[in-house]
Amino acid sequence: MSNSNKQTGSISEKAGISPPEITNILAINQIKSKRRQQPSSQELISGILEGNRTSLSRAITLIESTNPDHFEKAGEVIQGCLAHANKSIRIGITGVPGVGKSTFIEAFGKQLTALGKKVAVLAVDPSSSLSHGSILGDKTRMEELVKDENAFIRPSASGETLGGVARKTRETIILCEAGGFDTIIIETVGVGQSETAVHSMVDFFLLLKISGAGDELQGIKRGIMEMADAIVINKADGDNIKKANQAKLEFNRALHLFPSKKSNWQPKVTTCSSLTKDGIPEVWNTISDYFELTKESGFFDEKRNEQNHFWMMETINEQLKQNFYNQPEIISLLEQNKKAVQKNEISPFAAASELLKLYFSKDSK
Repeated sequence: MSNSNKQTGSISEKAGISPPEITNILAINQIKSKRRQQPSSQELISGILEGNRTSLSRAITLIESTNPDHFEKAGEVIQGCLAHANKSIRIGITGVPGVGKSTFIEAFGKQLTALGKKVAVLAVDPSSSLSHGSILGDKTRMEELVKDENAFIRPSASGETLGGVARKTRETIILCEAGGFDTIIIETVGVGQSETAVHSMVDFFLLLKISGAGDELQGIKRGIMEMADAIVINKADGDNIKKANQAKLEFNRALHLFPSKKSNWQPKVTTCSSLTKDGIPEVWNTISDYFELTKESGFFDEKRNEQNHFWMMETINEQLKQNFYNQPEIISLLEQNKKAVQKNEISPFAAASELLKLYFSKDSK
């Protein structure tokens, strides 16, 4: 059969005809170039103060970066926002996995935005100790709140920080406050590690519980309950209402056994359902009562001042640690001493002493 008699498909092209040009190479290069351009610190500050969510998100990414080249710029952004911060109330929320933290925060957040509040949720996801990855799925779990124009949700990986608090959460609070958010909610991982970190950066600490699930955290229950300003029994709906009310009585009795708080506030226990929204307004009423009491007594400002001092010392410790481990000479000797320690050629204390001696001798030159 001759070539002229061959059947061709319906989508075959005629030989010699090129497909039309549908892309603009110049435009593509311009877009790529623009993406590579990073806004200056002043541009980020201006955007945050104007309420630009993109600027806020980019600034948070900047301060979360572990790249030493970003530290100076991040510091400039934080300093530029500092004068516009400290005008919010900060609420920490913790509880064991499965207690319904995300569902509660969505219901609570919607309650606050309905009252005219601007709410920023800093949700911390646990990082894998093996892969160091994190799902960051809080926006998926808070479908309604994420669409609220008066809410901002920022999931961050907990990294290696105890208590499940992201390394730069304290600075992120400042940026959100400068961006006009008057209520900051920090959700901790709640996996049984020390919650001191979140307690040291919030004004009100809320412990979320559920009834009838037992208590797998006996070893730390007292510590967390002593920090809590309120305990909320979640999932108080359906057949669980009776159990929730019984749990409320038990926790109330337990709280009266603890020493009085410096704030003179008596922690409250309430019940709620994040699904039916029953009890959610009462949670906000409890928090409002706390702020009224502590602001009148002066404890609110006193606590903020103590927290600022604490975080100054923490920042010094962190920067000294980073500076130590980023020294080329330290990196080299650290690897040598690791191997020597593993082979029992040198004690861990002597190895550490040798590293510190090198660091301080280099620093004094």
